[in-house]
Amino acid sequence: METLNRTELEQKIEIALNSMRPFLQADGGDVELVDITDEMEVQLRLLGNCSSCSMSSMTMKAGIENGLKSAIPQITRVTAIV
Repeated sequence: METLNRTELEQKIEIALNSMRPFLQADGGDVELVDITDEMEVQLRLLGNCSSCSMSSMTMKAGIENGLKSAIPQITRVTAIV
């Protein structure tokens, strides 16, 4: 498994998030990268309608987390920061 420095990791995450953004934006939402921990946990903030949507936890787990882990296997977890 390749080792990425923080800048490369952030770029890969943004590329992956950009592929998901049209689906979020279609419902009036978006997502932003907040932090990447030393344990490779990606912390994201759901924005717009996504922040208050009752389906946001499913969006985060089924959509965003799976997409990010597929694109970047080093990621251990994806969590939403309020």
